[in-house]
Amino acid sequence: MKDKLLTIQNAAVEEAKKTQSEVELQQLKAKYLGRKCEVTTLMKGMAHLSVEERPVIGAYANMVKDELEMLFANRLESIRFESQKQRLMSEQLDVTLPGRRLREGHKHPITLVMEELVEIFSSLGFGVAEGPEIEKDFYNFEALNIPKDHPARDMQDTFYVSDEIVLRTHTSPVQIRTMLNQSPPVRVIAPGTVYRRDSDLTHSPMFHQIEGFLVDCRVTFGDLKGILTTFITEFFGENLGVRFRPSFFPFTEPSAEVDIQCVICGGKGCRVCGQSGWLEILGSGMIDPEVFRSVGYDADRYSGFAFGMGIERIAMLKYGVNDLRLFFENDLRFLRQF
Repeated sequence: MKDKLLTIQNAAVEEAKKTQSEVELQQLKAKYLGRKCEVTTLMKGMAHLSVEERPVIGAYANMVKDELEMLFANRLESIRFESQKQRLMSEQLDVTLPGRRLREGHKHPITLVMEELVEIFSSLGFGVAEGPEIEKDFYNFEALNIPKDHPARDMQDTFYVSDEIVLRTHTSPVQIRTMLNQSPPVRVIAPGTVYRRDSDLTHSPMFHQIEGFLVDCRVTFGDLKGILTTFITEFFGENLGVRFRPSFFPFTEPSAEVDIQCVICGGKGCRVCGQSGWLEILGSGMIDPEVFRSVGYDADRYSGFAFGMGIERIAMLKYGVNDLRLFFENDLRFLRQF
């Protein structure tokens, strides 16, 4: 039986030398090492051997298999090397040509601005929270003091999945979800994507917003002004003028629009700021007691403020971009500038 195994091994070596392709080698390997190979068939005859001969023949058979495995592995490597060599010789390869560089990717300008905003507010002690973009009407409107059929909903016309499910119009629903699950004090910012039925030079059906809110005992409008003034100084890197104008938001009272001195003309008046010297950047105000009642907070004990801004709007001011749509047209000539 030993002689038969040696004969099989020698035959495999000779046939392996003649193989010219990976396919031929794989077929040969199946012939000598497959489940129905010659070695396996031969080993079935071990039942007729003596007890003393079986372990000796078994060990020899395993050695033959190991050597055949090594034989086929080496031959495969040799075939692949020869194939590559032939391909290189047949191709006209100019080794003096410069290599093709892989272009490095980079973050989108909106992502850069969002991360910078998160970093600034995190340094001021705000945590970061997120919520679903497909939202229930309760979280997006009703809990924020915007009941059904209220005219304030016209300010945030959105896309409806059903009567009770909408694409969120702001990240304020995260405020409601956070307050329902956390007792004061609360200090959170909520960046994310929002949707409204707007589309022009300064509006997009899909855009990004960052909401911030703080709830605790004895929170005042002065705290809100201090936080936002610090943010503006940190973000724009200048001592810009800041002003708060009375406004209306259903979920804050009192409410204020926040303007900064025009970053283009320095407050002198230009086409960008409509000759006023001021640019609106965000809305803010003290959280309405009705919102606290929606989430089970004691409006007599706690007070708080909230603010929200469009990240595209902030990015346009930071980078001097005059058309919001440029951020979403995927023009590499534009995006590579950042």
